[in-house]
Amino acid sequence: MKAILALEDGTIFEGSAFGACSTITGEVCFNTAVMGYQEIMTDPSYSGQILAMTYPLIGNYGICEGDCESDRPQISGLVVVEYARLHSSWRAKMPMEDWMKKHNIPGIAGVDTRKLATLLRNTGAQRACLTSELNAEEAVAAARAAAPMLGCDKVSPISTPTTYKWEGESRDWKLPNKTAGDLTNYADIAPAKYKAVAYDFGIKRSVLRALRRDGFDVTVVNAHTPAADVLAMEPDAVFLSSGPGDPAALASIADEIKQLLGKVPVFGLSLGQQMLGMALGATTCKLKFGHHGCNTPVKDHKSGQVIITTQNVDYAIVADTLPADVEITHTNLNDGTVEGICHKTIPAMGVQFHPAPVPTCAKDEPCFFGAFVQMVEDFKAGKYAN
Repeated sequence: MKAILALEDGTIFEGSAFGACSTITGEVCFNTAVMGYQEIMTDPSYSGQILAMTYPLIGNYGICEGDCESDRPQISGLVVVEYARLHSSWRAKMPMEDWMKKHNIPGIAGVDTRKLATLLRNTGAQRACLTSELNAEEAVAAARAAAPMLGCDKVSPISTPTTYKWEGESRDWKLPNKTAGDLTNYADIAPAKYKAVAYDFGIKRSVLRALRRDGFDVTVVNAHTPAADVLAMEPDAVFLSSGPGDPAALASIADEIKQLLGKVPVFGLSLGQQMLGMALGATTCKLKFGHHGCNTPVKDHKSGQVIITTQNVDYAIVADTLPADVEITHTNLNDGTVEGICHKTIPAMGVQFHPAPVPTCAKDEPCFFGAFVQMVEDFKAGKYAN
């Protein structure tokens, strides 16, 4: 069946439909990762977006239940060069197309996604329509009628409606063995040392696992939870998660975060960092085409090292709006945008990125929130006392 991807500037890409047969609209973005399509598709930070993968072959290892970052795909639609109708992973529970049909996610194959990525780099992010039902003229009109991301609150519809404690699998892998199908190859993790409350702006399961591995007992709360309710839980730390949409649309949440500052250590990740920046008095801006991929170079100003990071953000903090008592700790080497901040006198810090996964990380490396743990320990030791 024929499918169309139409952009608001009138550009048309034709291809073959797979997944659900439907019509959807949303902002189209591209991701340059060569693997991890399932984790990307289930990342809540993509909520409502049409995702184009620049790597040419997608679907070749099917869908593995343990690899989802949330309980369902979060994207609105998928654009690929080639969809692999046969998958080869022994862990797979179903083909990707069946999974997409189950969740009513349409796809289009046969698109030159690198051409699409180049176009979006030049013009900036665009609204789009993906359809197997409309003609080209109707699809362009639908793209132009789609709601823009700017000013849109995409967090409230996806944040957890109820408070819950993370009880998911959080063990570390041992060194790989050669026994196919062995799912017992885990190392035990230490008991939790600290109590953390995590604001759910679109939190990923891998982030919850990483927090638990680093010693946090994590309770997840709705994005609009008042600061007073969080403080009443007597946490050792507060975590602000990643998520989708425009942080400027979440001013009331930033006001609650502001009331936490200085009373408990706060760490923000991606959207969480942008929310922390707003709570500290900064403003945010929309990036031309966002940062989506797993090879973004970021400079750590403290160590001088360059970190290769995974990112999924469409907004950033405006550097010159940060107050004088906030230090920029990390910078994007592609476009110079703010990638990390740290307050000079109170326990508050954040990063825009997810460090690329490695088997183990030293405590002082920016992997698995080692710096967050140190900040909590310093706060408990009275090092932030006035």
